[in-house]
Amino acid sequence: MEWLWYILYFIVLICLSGYGFHRLMIVTLYLKHSRKRPEPKSQFEELPLVTVQLPCFNEMHVMERLLDSVSNLDYPKDKLQIQVLDDSTDETTAICQQEVTKLIDRGFDAMHVHRTDRTGYKAGALENGTESAKGEYLFILDSDFVPTPDVLKKIIHYFTDDKIGMIQTRWEHINRTFNALTRVQAMFLDGHLELEQTARNRSGRFFTFNGTAGIWRKSCIADAGGWEHDTLTEDMDLSYRAQLKGWKFIFLNDVTTPAELPVDMEGFKSQQHRWTKGSIQVCKKCLIDIWKSKAPLYCKLEATAHLTSNFAYLALFALLFLIWPKQHSGVTWFADNGISEHLLNFPIFFFGSVSVAMFYITSQKALRPGTWLKDILYLPLLLALGIGMSVNNAKAVLEALFNHETGFVRTPKYGINGNKEEKKASWKKSRYKAIKSLTPFVELAFGLFFTVVVVDNALGGNWVAAVLLMPFPVGFFYTSLSSLGQQLPAVFTSRATAKEEKK
Repeated sequence: MEWLWYILYFIVLICLSGYGFHRLMIVTLYLKHSRKRPEPKSQFEELPLVTVQLPCFNEMHVMERLLDSVSNLDYPKDKLQIQVLDDSTDETTAICQQEVTKLIDRGFDAMHVHRTDRTGYKAGALENGTESAKGEYLFILDSDFVPTPDVLKKIIHYFTDDKIGMIQTRWEHINRTFNALTRVQAMFLDGHLELEQTARNRSGRFFTFNGTAGIWRKSCIADAGGWEHDTLTEDMDLSYRAQLKGWKFIFLNDVTTPAELPVDMEGFKSQQHRWTKGSIQVCKKCLIDIWKSKAPLYCKLEATAHLTSNFAYLALFALLFLIWPKQHSGVTWFADNGISEHLLNFPIFFFGSVSVAMFYITSQKALRPGTWLKDILYLPLLLALGIGMSVNNAKAVLEALFNHETGFVRTPKYGINGNKEEKKASWKKSRYKAIKSLTPFVELAFGLFFTVVVVDNALGGNWVAAVLLMPFPVGFFYTSLSSLGQQLPAVFTSRATAKEEKK
């Protein structure tokens, strides 16, 4: 059994280091290809009609801001159609109706499409709206985004190439510095959008629509089979199907569309759960078709690494149960000096941890050259948060693998623009809350367990292991206590409300 724990431990670490190696490959591709900025084939002599699609569900805090920003787009009114695709069940519907009426009075071609049947969730709303879309080009914006006035004019001319099916802009973050969580999320997304999307697109590999802040050619959507809602990431699903049909995509990392980041841990977890589960669903749906396609081998390999990357959370979750048995197995490869073990540990540590640090440092240097050193101070918290999210995201992977169906859980948005005074605002009192679960209690248990592991190593004089394992308790305490800090006040508030109602 001692050898079994030892072998399983290193198998899991080798698996995790493989995904770390993939991150290094992304960094290499980015450094090699990032300067190859695409240019439009030509310019439209007359700007084409664009339909702006705004899918929403119970977004009363942000719809007015969204529609105001859309009305300020620097694009001819007679070439612009605005669709509010509203599945809401609260006062959001009344707000949408009011704001759309204002737009119509100002001369905009605007329509409010309200569904009482949420079949297909966001994908169903987009599918329904596309049927009445007048434009050949569909600019999709989630409700928490605030497009810049010039964004359409910057991207529309790329469609002069008939092979282009979709153009994605890079997300920016209007509340990046709101708290520690938003700072770390911004780093996560910067790494994905600046490094991964740029590297994949400009090296000729598959890359995917991010669900918002991008514009589609309507005929491309139809040719790929339309919006389908058998996964929670309809954007990734449609992207692969369209590219397998031969359509080309463009990622513009220098054209940004600002958005609001989740400011609370439960909202962040629900978002990550949906993205993780959806990516595994797309993996199950599309990976075989990708390998059957005529795409080059390097494209197939990259797509495989991309679609299976969230399996790393299962490996990380397995590691949680293997660290303690391995440390107390008493097994060494050479009893006299342990040289072989150190030779194996070093490359695993390099590809599993150092590569991740290099990945995010590269993205921050590229995007924030003046402040990247300050931003990197949050890197230890980022690494700890990645570990702390392993329970939440491993659960999502297992749900996808075993076809456990869950609805499309929206991420609560509060209309926060990053103002420090908003920390004292009423967003905490909003009834928009993420769905509560037992996950924080599991995370808390792991936090306590790894505190014992770190202390045990420190008392045993193994200071290197103690330091390397510190992100584990920090990450689990951060995710668990942040969630419980949201859940417990809500429980006490609801009990107090119930008592008042009885009186």
